[in-house]
Amino acid sequence: MRKAIFPAAGLGTRFLPATKAQPKEMLPLVDKPTIQYGVEEAIASGIEQVIMVTGGGKRAIVDHFDRSLELEHYLEERGKSDMLHILSEVDDLSNQLDITYIQQKEPLGLGHAVWTARRLVEGEACAVLLADDVILGDEPCLKQLIEAHRKTGATVIAVRRFPRSEIGRYGVVVTNGSQGRIHEVTDMVEKPEPGTEPSDLAILGRYVLTPAVFAALDQAEPGAGKEIQLTDAIKHVLGKEPVVALEFTGDYYDTGTVPGYLRANLMLAMKREGLREQLLPLLQELRDT
Repeated sequence: MRKAIFPAAGLGTRFLPATKAQPKEMLPLVDKPTIQYGVEEAIASGIEQVIMVTGGGKRAIVDHFDRSLELEHYLEERGKSDMLHILSEVDDLSNQLDITYIQQKEPLGLGHAVWTARRLVEGEACAVLLADDVILGDEPCLKQLIEAHRKTGATVIAVRRFPRSEIGRYGVVVTNGSQGRIHEVTDMVEKPEPGTEPSDLAILGRYVLTPAVFAALDQAEPGAGKEIQLTDAIKHVLGKEPVVALEFTGDYYDTGTVPGYLRANLMLAMKREGLREQLLPLLQELRDT
């Protein structure tokens, strides 16, 4: 597995006005933009090339992973070696893999964003990583999916169990048979109505897609929301080749909504030595008010 697609062309309307002039992928999670967590996960999973599918107004993503000689010179002149070190760590990410950018000219959905990168994938199985879903753990989530693909040859979907009361916010897989944390997928239901949930396994933002899924995207018609849905393309290959769901291990943070984003910032800040000690008195004060 050499390549990973990062769909990053969304308009970020849930975070307006903060995202009026900057990509939602660049909103900071403590002190790093959310998309950097995803790139670091790709590197730790052995990915050699990241394909960023961007839209208008996404220049900040390009600039973040590029060198800033002016900023380096400014910090060097003022002897800020600690900040120079942080900057060099970001710069080094693009030395560990190639980052390619391609534009999605219209916001026509996740499936269309993935399809936009088809020529750069060159008929290989590839990973898809959604930066909104930040997953941290000892073994990278994407690496776990890649290993499941190597074992099965299947399209692989990352899933996690959620309470039935929350599952309606997600796509849900229907399964038939399991081997440990790997489940055979027989169907997928997008945001089921309460009481109709076929399982408690929610689809999260990591995939390994086989070339058959890209072939299905070639023929895809607009679905829910008049957009090209990745779920529809994966459903199209069911019964023709295997599709499995992997219950990954790791801590999951949903930064795609304002409450989830704020929770993720607080949770990660409380795990950071130094920040935790500064935040605890504030949290105790808020609790007592």
